[in-house]
Amino acid sequence: MRPSEADSELRSDGGTAEEDLFSPDTSVQRESLADRIGHGIREHVIAPLQIVAEDPRGVVGISILAAFTLLGTVGVVVYPQPTTMEAPIFAPPFQSLAYPLGTGVLGQQIDRQIVHATPAMLKMILSGALLSMVLGTAIGTVAGYKSGRWDYVLMLFSDTVMTVPALALVVVLVAVYVPEDPYVVGLILGINNWPGLARTVRSEVLSIRENDVVEAARVMGLSDARIVRKYVVRNLMPYISINFANSSRRIIFEAVGLYFLGLLPTSTQNWGIMMQEAYNNSDLTAVSQLHWLVFPMLTIVLLVLGLILTAQSLDRLWNVRLRARQLGDGEETTVDAD
Repeated sequence: MRPSEADSELRSDGGTAEEDLFSPDTSVQRESLADRIGHGIREHVIAPLQIVAEDPRGVVGISILAAFTLLGTVGVVVYPQPTTMEAPIFAPPFQSLAYPLGTGVLGQQIDRQIVHATPAMLKMILSGALLSMVLGTAIGTVAGYKSGRWDYVLMLFSDTVMTVPALALVVVLVAVYVPEDPYVVGLILGINNWPGLARTVRSEVLSIRENDVVEAARVMGLSDARIVRKYVVRNLMPYISINFANSSRRIIFEAVGLYFLGLLPTSTQNWGIMMQEAYNNSDLTAVSQLHWLVFPMLTIVLLVLGLILTAQSLDRLWNVRLRARQLGDGEETTVDAD
């Protein structure tokens, strides 16, 4: 075959006429199921763990929360229930391995009381903070994205709830319902914590919905639900995580304060009840009895510190550039937003 004839039979894509036009294209490799699973694990498990591990705040915060979670689940099984006269009265702390944190007026070990009070506190935090986070995010997102009449009605409702004194509302609800279940106590305490988040989320959504990416998604015909999930909520996650920590902190303080004042029933172990008993049944001017009040207070401070440090580190976790860097080992990598 002459060179001119061979050249004339070359196709525009570089192939020749003798090649089968319907032969499979081997240059495009279909991603296998194992590859997709591996990519998902790297994106949603390994990369977040690496980002958090690079931040000392995240390591400390998550370690504290993990320790309290173990106390509230495994600790209550390992540690026996505190009983009266199980040890000497007002035994000082750090003097015996049998009661390392000392004892109270009835000889109850303080360490056992703290451990068995942890599950109730975790339940209150979980229910109350989740209620605040879900309500605030949902109302703020709908108000900011829909705008118009939706915005007016939802913000009017939020402002109305915000004007109600939180402490007075909680005291009235507690007096009417007298809740004993920690989950119910958490819901009552979190019922007035969401308006601030709703306002913040609405302001952010008003600016996010005008982005070019969101406008392009609307032109492409994507549904509002997918746009909100893919482009709006992802950008709101730093605010949501910080609000979860703040709501948890407020619920802890409110619950401990109400238990300390005797406004909540004392049917379950609680750090506030421990502080109330220490205040009523000990001489707080005596250094030998002060540990009964101090250790529950330090426990509360430590849990709040863990929540705040974890929330601060999660701000890095939602940073798309950091996740892309972890996935690509320093190279430019596009992270799937789905």
